[in-house]
Amino acid sequence: MTPAPHPTQALQIGESFIGDGVNAAHVNTVFGHREGPAGVAWATALATPSAGHVPFVTVLRPSLPVKPLTLFVTKAAPATDAHGLLIWGPAQAGIAAGVAEALADGTISLEQADSHVVIAAVWVNPGADDADTVYANNRLSVHTALVNGAASLPSSEAVIAARDSPFNPFYTPRPAASLQAATTEHGASV
Repeated sequence: MTPAPHPTQALQIGESFIGDGVNAAHVNTVFGHREGPAGVAWATALATPSAGHVPFVTVLRPSLPVKPLTLFVTKAAPATDAHGLLIWGPAQAGIAAGVAEALADGTISLEQADSHVVIAAVWVNPGADDADTVYANNRLSVHTALVNGAASLPSSEAVIAARDSPFNPFYTPRPAASLQAATTEHGASV
C-alpha cells in the first residue's frame, strides 16, 4: 500500500477560464505548504525571473500582501506599457482579492494562510482594453481555480466524457466523425 503524502508535500492544482474576448482571464494555481514542493517552486520562481516574465508577490494594496503569500507569474510578457499596467494593476488586484475571498470563505483555512503559498500563473491578453473587466475576471478565475484545486476538479469522469469534444477559445476541432473519416482515408485507424 502506498503511504499517504506528507502534509507538506500535498499539492492542489487548479485551473479556470473566465470571460470572453480580450478581457478574459485564464489562471492556473498551485497551492501547497511552504516547506514542500510548492514552497520550493515559489521561492525558485521568485528568485529566477526571465526576460518579460518577472514573478512578483501579489498585494491587496502596497505593503499588504495577500495571504497565503501569492506569487503572480505572467503567462504573457508585457507587450506595451498599457498591457503592463493591466497586469500590475487590475489583474494583480483581481488575483489578490480572489485569493483573499478563498481565505474568507474557507476554501483556504486560516491555519494555511501562514503555512502555505499560492502560485498563480495568469494570462492577460495583450489586447485587453477594460480594466474593470480584467479585474473582475481575474478575481473570479483565481477563486474558481483554488476551489477546483481543493476539490480535485475536474473529475476523471468529466475528462473522459469530454475526450471526443475538446475545444478552447482559440480552437474547436472538426466533429469526431469528420476526423475519423479523414484519418481512415489515409490508412490510419482511429
